[in-house]
Amino acid sequence: MKSGIVAITGAGRGIGADIAVELARRGFTVACLTRKGNIPELSAEDSGLAERLLPYRCDVTDETALRDVFATLAGIGGGLTALVNNAGIHLDGRSDSFSTDDFNAVMTTNATAVFVAAREAYPHLAKTRGMILNMGSFYDRMGVKRNLAYCASKAAVGAISRCLAVEWAPAGIRVVNLAPGYILTDLNREALSEGPLSAFLQKRIPTGGPSGADAVAKLSAMLLEENIPFLTGETIYLDGGQGIAH
Repeated sequence: MKSGIVAITGAGRGIGADIAVELARRGFTVACLTRKGNIPELSAEDSGLAERLLPYRCDVTDETALRDVFATLAGIGGGLTALVNNAGIHLDGRSDSFSTDDFNAVMTTNATAVFVAAREAYPHLAKTRGMILNMGSFYDRMGVKRNLAYCASKAAVGAISRCLAVEWAPAGIRVVNLAPGYILTDLNREALSEGPLSAFLQKRIPTGGPSGADAVAKLSAMLLEENIPFLTGETIYLDGGQGIAH
């Protein structure tokens, strides 16, 4: 069992759930921060991991809730040793009619909440010389129709990661931005596994199509498990080469 607590926002389902389970498999204690206060659904094989997955009800758009939950986690075991900013939303639509409310909703959850969570976790991570892993997207460097808000929010996550990495390096805090491409989850499996989009991605992604969320979980776990002080401020793309393919 590893000392300390890793907090993951949006850990109840999708990529966040896969990261939480993978970390638990490797001996981490994981605080699952979700709006419902639940842990990921576990398979029979992983049922024994439940004791390492701690449920906490926390809306990432609520600054007080974030401050309180980090203060609680700081008092458990070895304290708060890492934060994974994974929670996010995706709203799309034509830019000439996309509402300001929808734009703000995406930016608030995907970008502002990343900053706020990092800020509130800072004093606790400074004590443990911990790490922040932000979940970005390869959309941060692409122009995608109907996705202005999402692309802008993920570009902001990259900028936030770089700025915090430089500013907080003296405190021993590393900040890394992990930017996945198309990833299969329980939320999008049908859309990405059949039809024209699936056929397009099989041709467009050099490795032959979308990846499972296990790839993101394993890379996240590797980054959190290895102590590499010189690795900070980077955006690591995990997209099967799609973003660089011509």
